[in-house]
Amino acid sequence: MAVIRKKLIYTIIQETFSAADKNPNLNYDLTNQQKLFDEIIFANESLTKDEKAVTVRIITESYDYFRIIKNEGERRICENCQYECLATFYCEICIRNYLKAYFSDWTSGNGDIDNLIQNCQMETIAPTRIIEWIPYNNFRNIKYLTKGVFSEIYKAKWTDGPYDKWDSKKQQLKRFGMLKVILKKLENVERANMNWFEEVKSHLVISNKISGVIKCFGLTINPEGYYMLVLQKMDINLMQYIQQNHNKLTWKERIDIICDIIKALYEIHKEQAIHKDLHFGNILYLQSANLWCTSDLGFCGPADKSLNCIYENLPYIAPEVISGKAHSFASDIYSIGMLIWEISTGTPPFNYYEHNYDLAMNIINGFRPKMVSEIPLEYKQLIEQCWYADPSKRPNIDYLHNKIFEIRSLYYQNVYDKLTFYKYNTNLYQFFPSNESIMLKTKMSDYISDLNNHFRKSGNEKIDNFVQEIRLNIDDFNDIVFEWIPYNQFNEINEIGKNGSITIYSAIWKDGPLYYNKEIQIKRLY
Repeated sequence: MAVIRKKLIYTIIQETFSAADKNPNLNYDLTNQQKLFDEIIFANESLTKDEKAVTVRIITESYDYFRIIKNEGERRICENCQYECLATFYCEICIRNYLKAYFSDWTSGNGDIDNLIQNCQMETIAPTRIIEWIPYNNFRNIKYLTKGVFSEIYKAKWTDGPYDKWDSKKQQLKRFGMLKVILKKLENVERANMNWFEEVKSHLVISNKISGVIKCFGLTINPEGYYMLVLQKMDINLMQYIQQNHNKLTWKERIDIICDIIKALYEIHKEQAIHKDLHFGNILYLQSANLWCTSDLGFCGPADKSLNCIYENLPYIAPEVISGKAHSFASDIYSIGMLIWEISTGTPPFNYYEHNYDLAMNIINGFRPKMVSEIPLEYKQLIEQCWYADPSKRPNIDYLHNKIFEIRSLYYQNVYDKLTFYKYNTNLYQFFPSNESIMLKTKMSDYISDLNNHFRKSGNEKIDNFVQEIRLNIDDFNDIVFEWIPYNQFNEINEIGKNGSITIYSAIWKDGPLYYNKEIQIKRLY
């Protein structure tokens, strides 16, 4: 197969959304939708024949996922296991059986964690949505990124990456390859409250069923004994995005952001789960899918949060929660109201106030951010409803969901346009890595592969393994390529100095070092 331009494929899929939305034949029948998308892609002249096949496969696999989630569509008999399945390019039963066969090959060292992951794997519905126990030594270049209210965040490279394909011929799962991920340190399980496992399970299950929640790949444990969530790396958070783009955003673009956030919360509440911690820092953007997602489903901190922890995100916390009552569906709605206000104004709520006891008391007594004249009336009314002091008077998620898409129709001239239906319900997001990951996957993998074609062996297995291990850590095209260099590559070797027992020589390297050339990928400097 010729070179596949994966970044172009992701762009074409997004363009296909737009083209399909204008087609009067698009409806909510899954088979009809899939056929129409296939027709649009095969008519696209910018893709090669092989790229069209890859694009159609991606869309088909997204529909496979949706068919299994909704238990809808025509079933087939799997030629391998002889059970009925819904997927086209894989069999969900075969994948579960494959994972089960390897249960004895791994352990977290904790029976409860093992059972949790095994149960998740027995509910697997797609090769891209598999929860794993991931040994910590599978991560490289682990670097501290930031500290949240309750946990430390790290970035890392997962050397072999998550599963992403099922090979029907070999009856085995294949991995994506090296992927940049986020590691989020959790409260030590030995000190966790009784709800720890149930809440972790809730997060793992929900993040793999809902497109608007950050994808979770599984769990690992660091050398200090702290469990860590392994999460998809996103591009930017809401606070940063608004700060950079507030003056350029149209109301149409703002409503799209709000719709993504509310749609995600709608799906979370439908799972009978409460987010508990909605604020501008854990709303994250995946640019390649043009999708805003939520993270941190409120379980990572201790049950007895200190006042300092509450003050950290005080503007987003409902007054009854500040007063000591439990989080509820209604407290999530209050937080949504604050996010809508922030997206509308470009300013964090209570930005000019100290987050302290006085502000907390004022919020309990009804103090809210001021409305600005630029906010459209329909937004103002919805925000004020979300801010009611009495939780029972706030709109529920069904009303909020319907109302926000009704407001959206004022900008799109379509009550709940078919593109939106496709975008959210096919869960196509599962196939979209971050922009950074797309570049890393499509270019770096080719680069590493080409490096391997130029690999010189030293004759010593340990040295060869050492050289290859260093090459695995390349993540920048400007990085020096570490090599084994035969001595006969050097001419005009002259001694130029000594330092104790070390003798230093100058020489001319005939071929010179390898470097990246975007036209031919690998080239010698000389």
